[in-house]
Amino acid sequence: MKERSIWQQFRDGQDYMTTWPMRKELAAMFPEHRYIKATRFAIRVMPAVAVISILSQMVFQHYSSLPQAMVMALFALSMPLQGLWWLGKRSRTTLPPSLATWYREIHGKIVTEGYALQPMKAQPRYVELAMVLNRAFKKLDDTELERWF
Repeated sequence: MKERSIWQQFRDGQDYMTTWPMRKELAAMFPEHRYIKATRFAIRVMPAVAVISILSQMVFQHYSSLPQAMVMALFALSMPLQGLWWLGKRSRTTLPPSLATWYREIHGKIVTEGYALQPMKAQPRYVELAMVLNRAFKKLDDTELERWF
């Protein structure tokens, strides 16, 4: 498999974050729910934490502590990137056999109901599972979903 650049990993993480269905049924089975919530929080909050850590040292004229504040700011700015990197890596990971079977069942059910979907993958990854789950929650009714959740 071709090595992906770090920027492509971040983009994959962003795409996966928007594709993954944020449903309570999946929260107990997959860590994605927690990672996505934490990454979204970090994207919103950590830039402000980074700025405040540096500006507070400058306002109170603690210039000797400025290097520590800069390190703390860099750490705060790296937190959303860590989440996006993990999500990008996870999206490209091949499903284990038990989840691949589950993917095929749900994919088959969606196709037999008459909804359009990408062709089934031989070696599905988590990103394909996310797409299938997203489509299942949007198109199938609750009685059909009870079998899997």
